[in-house]
Amino acid sequence: MSIKISVPVTRETAGKLRAGDIVEINGTIYTARDAAHKRMLEEYDKTGKLPFDIINQVIYFAGPAPAKPGEPIGSVGPTTSYRMDSYSPKTIELGLTVMIGKGARSEEVIAFMKKYKAVYIGAIGGAGALLSSHIKKCEVIAYNDLGAEAVHKLEVSEFPGIVIIDSLGNNLYETEVLKYKEI
Repeated sequence: MSIKISVPVTRETAGKLRAGDIVEINGTIYTARDAAHKRMLEEYDKTGKLPFDIINQVIYFAGPAPAKPGEPIGSVGPTTSYRMDSYSPKTIELGLTVMIGKGARSEEVIAFMKKYKAVYIGAIGGAGALLSSHIKKCEVIAYNDLGAEAVHKLEVSEFPGIVIIDSLGNNLYETEVLKYKEI
């Protein structure tokens, strides 16, 4: 059974999610990859502002493919998340509660997740076309010059994922591997 999550996701809500929970996300989320993160945080250092209100928000580490005619978005699979590890502590500190991507995260990111009650949700790599079927609207809101790496605002419905790392630091990439080593 999936846990339905509506955005914004408060730290209290994020704090209740546990590694292994299957979730469906509804509402507005944003895409940002490493080039967008770099630019966002440089902009924040200069102006104190980001291109969107990051408090209680979800960032999907993805760069959408161009949309086919009549579709809101093209394929939108997750990007390898470690590429955002140098930026994630600051975005979490600024209020980000949910990150969506694929792959392991650094100990520093996990420490910030525990401190600020944030979670990391895994999306299925290689399933970008399927994931795009859960996106009802897409618009570029910042850094259009970055192409697919621009910041996109997405309206999602029942966007699927699994909590990989929860706000307690429980990490499926560690716990599940141990289960299979015992066999």
